[in-house]
Amino acid sequence: MKYQKYTLKNGLRIVLAPMHDTETATVIVMTGVGSRYETEKENGLAHFLEHMFFKGTKKRPDTHTITKELDAIGAEYNAYTAKDHTAYYAKVEAHHWDTALDVVSDLFLNAKLEKAEIDRERGTILQEINMYEDMPQRRVGEHFEKLLYGTHPLGREILGPKDNIKSFTRADFIKYLRRGYTAENVVVGVAGKIDPRKVKKEIEKHFAGIRTGRRPAFKKIKEQQTQPEINLHHKKTDQTHLIVGVRAYDMFHKDRFALAVLSTVLGGGMSSRLWMEVRERRGLAYNVSTNVDTYHDAGYLATQCGVEHENVEKTLTVILEQYRKIMSELCGEEELRKAKEYMKGHFALGMEGSDDIVGYLVTQEVLRHKIMLPKERVKMIERVTAEDVQRVARDIFQNEKLNVAVIGPHTSKASLSRILNLES
Repeated sequence: MKYQKYTLKNGLRIVLAPMHDTETATVIVMTGVGSRYETEKENGLAHFLEHMFFKGTKKRPDTHTITKELDAIGAEYNAYTAKDHTAYYAKVEAHHWDTALDVVSDLFLNAKLEKAEIDRERGTILQEINMYEDMPQRRVGEHFEKLLYGTHPLGREILGPKDNIKSFTRADFIKYLRRGYTAENVVVGVAGKIDPRKVKKEIEKHFAGIRTGRRPAFKKIKEQQTQPEINLHHKKTDQTHLIVGVRAYDMFHKDRFALAVLSTVLGGGMSSRLWMEVRERRGLAYNVSTNVDTYHDAGYLATQCGVEHENVEKTLTVILEQYRKIMSELCGEEELRKAKEYMKGHFALGMEGSDDIVGYLVTQEVLRHKIMLPKERVKMIERVTAEDVQRVARDIFQNEKLNVAVIGPHTSKASLSRILNLES
């Protein structure tokens, strides 16, 4: 993977990745703010603003004008809001890269944010909130992070509460834009079959007038936990959805790759320990997986699955048994090799398209302010030993770091509390 990085005088960063063996190009504009940069009263504003960027500019006065232009060149386009960044992108046939750049930059820089459109979009977002409320497989993750981070911005939902959505004004959007959508906080990336010199010149032209200002700071998290915690959300469902996991490391931690290997051994793929124990040997769940999520100053490892209501305790017991086992026994050479190859293979498969490449590069630049090339990533994975995996397991699998979130028709935490013990 080859790329070029530039920083303009106004602080805007540009990442370009020429790819000669593709017929596509992807443009992405990403800013390093998301929902964790909101105040409590602003919660939901970052996501709402993302919607509003597609409601019209002076050059493209309404949604239909925007979508018609992109549809006319067969583009794939969208945007998303995370807790620590927000992105807007379009993937097109390579010779349409200039149109994609023109449209995406126009939306990013020149949204009209008209009151009538804001009022109209409230209903859309309220329905989006309702939609996700009916998706417990997704909602349980939000409940888990609420348990971990409480009233801190990381513990809030990205979409925000309905009362906030109903109250936002145009002035709120403008204030947030001025604070977070500034040159120093923005990275523009283009990957694909492109001439980097031409693309760079066009980016400089489009973003010459971007607002400037200091990169905003976020409120740091202070993790304080002394015993296992439970978030039990009563809801009539056909299946109980649960996540059990532990506080772990942030995205810069020296052991983050050992943590990733540990996670893969436990629940990465259909031959992982938890897949075999929970699904294949006991038939407790259709799907079970373990993953790591990280932020600048926090992170966690967690296992998620959906089970019959009466099997919640049994499933939790099996998962915790595997957590304890990986603390007490070293991974075998074959299992460790399989986990590493699984990680490298999945990473390679996720780096095939121009959208994959530019998304990876720009996200690295926005969040870490440094790009780790795939070959460097592979080296870090290869360095992980069985002793590293066990050491990290012993560090994170402790009672005072253990948490579980459950959505289903349950009312008592007592039976779950008796199970949540990693020391026996």
